[in-house]
Amino acid sequence: MFARFIPIAAGLLLAAALPLTTTKASAQLLLNEVLADPARDWNGDAAISSRDDEWVEVINTGPTAIDLSGYRLAGPDSVWRYEFAGSLAPGAVRVVYGRQSYDWETANGFPAFGLRLGNSGGEIVLFHLEGSQVSLIDCYAYTDHEADDDRSSGRGPDGGAAWILLDGHNPWTGTAEPHGTGCYPTPGGYLICATPVAPVTWSRVKQMVDGRR
Repeated sequence: MFARFIPIAAGLLLAAALPLTTTKASAQLLLNEVLADPARDWNGDAAISSRDDEWVEVINTGPTAIDLSGYRLAGPDSVWRYEFAGSLAPGAVRVVYGRQSYDWETANGFPAFGLRLGNSGGEIVLFHLEGSQVSLIDCYAYTDHEADDDRSSGRGPDGGAAWILLDGHNPWTGTAEPHGTGCYPTPGGYLICATPVAPVTWSRVKQMVDGRR
């Protein structure tokens, strides 16, 4: 699953004037869940919006609280989408909805599109800005079937290495990875269902048994 964390293009325009480095493997703040194609009122404002109800969740995987100043989200169009603020406790998650992104863009003079997560696949990137240094912290590229109505993709378990499909509202029965799990998206919450065990054929069982003899 690590191959799904693909670096954003080296010529990223938003960081063109600043040194760009990749993060260390011990990054404390990580992307944790993404929902690109909302079909319900995820942000609770009594309206369903393809822009306002998109969301991205991050998680603090470290043992201490983290200052969120300077952490920003961007997409493959090389435009800042949102900057976090405040702090995040150990193990806690923070969700950003498209409406929050839109309001931040408007207030800071950026093109106001919200998170603008593509419904035919896309990428979300987490950066950290400190002085003249821009660091790529984490990124996730999702496929078109992950971005169907009310499906999200998230780390399973929360903060783990692998990403799984959370398709409880819209089951995925195809063969493309990640496969459906029946789990439900959990913006601002924690994953409570386990990833199903991959099916094993009888011939594979015999091979495993024979290999132990």
